[in-house]
Amino acid sequence: MSDPASIPFTVNGSPKSAPPGGTILTLLESLGLAEVPVLVEHNKTALFPREFPSTPLAAGDEIEIIRIVAGG
Repeated sequence: MSDPASIPFTVNGSPKSAPPGGTILTLLESLGLAEVPVLVEHNKTALFPREFPSTPLAAGDEIEIIRIVAGG
């Protein structure tokens, strides 16, 4: 049973939840990705890294996170 005070959303197709007041940055921190180069799409809109701290999480959001990996 989910906490009624938590906000439900999806990350890469999997259901997740977070306390109210969360942002994309706090989500990345909780996933251990705050210091990792990533691309983030929030409700089908790509975000600039500078937008991570100011983009709030809301119920029903769809988040896609892609790690950037260099190699050849």
